[in-house]
Amino acid sequence: MATQLTVDDARESLTAHAAAKGAEIHAQYGPLLGWPELKRLLKDSCHVRYPCEVVFDASQLEPGEFAHPIPRGEHPSAGFHIHVHPTFMIQLDRVPALVLYQRAHLDTAPFWKGFGVAMSSSPWEWLWNGDEDVATPFHVG
Repeated sequence: MATQLTVDDARESLTAHAAAKGAEIHAQYGPLLGWPELKRLLKDSCHVRYPCEVVFDASQLEPGEFAHPIPRGEHPSAGFHIHVHPTFMIQLDRVPALVLYQRAHLDTAPFWKGFGVAMSSSPWEWLWNGDEDVATPFHVG
């Protein structure tokens, strides 16, 4: 007799998959994912389902938004530009967290918590407070 899987089973499986992918990326790119590693990661088809490019341009962002993926075409396979607020051009150490947050939502939005936990090498995450030149740290651990 076949086992009937539930939504919770699917959620658990997808979360475990995301955590495993995060651990793989952590192992391949190191414990601190900086700007150079992020650029290499976004070109790595083993880890990135749809091609992505970071664009420092606020024209496609809502007020107070720090980043947002914009499709390059009709189908996701065309890729995405991840528009990041230009304020972060001088804060490149913060861009990987912003981009990975947006990037993860392109695949399976609510299930990527495990990915972020596996990738995190610090108990701090960064949140942009909407100020034109300040990103505010907040503790998540």
